[in-house]
Amino acid sequence: MRKPEPESVPVSIPLVVLDVREDGTVAVTVDGKPLDPEPFAPPWRRSSFGQIIDRATNDRTTAVRVAVREADGTSFTDIIAPRRRRATQSKPEAEKPAPLPVFFTVEGDGFVQGEDVAVGVITGHTDAAGTGVARALVNPAQLSADASGGVVEVLLFGRISGTVVVQRVAP
Repeated sequence: MRKPEPESVPVSIPLVVLDVREDGTVAVTVDGKPLDPEPFAPPWRRSSFGQIIDRATNDRTTAVRVAVREADGTSFTDIIAPRRRRATQSKPEAEKPAPLPVFFTVEGDGFVQGEDVAVGVITGHTDAAGTGVARALVNPAQLSADASGGVVEVLLFGRISGTVVVQRVAP
């Protein structure tokens, strides 16, 4: 006994029609049904083409035939293919999320109520020259815990009072 031949099924590609009006707005239909912008969104415009195609193709997962009819009577038709799917690869190991920062409190007395207090992380020390000028080069890598066992010095400097507080903390 012979197997019955499968019925051939016609291939159907949705038709997206964009009617461009004189004012630049666009009326869109998909297989004859209107495709309107989101509620409260402005009307479709020529510049909305990418959004229109994304909506009509379910984010470009299906192919569509697009017909654009300009207000001057010209028109063109094209087929937009779906994006290529990437080959399925074994799932990479899930990356561990970065640890959350640990916050700590640095306090000091002697500031004027409401004054601006600068906060600094001490990355090293330098000596002043005989002229009283001091200079420091800061390596961005030093802005984390230093090599002396993970202890960081934090400086609070009162911009009005001149109060300085230096406190060593272990993050």
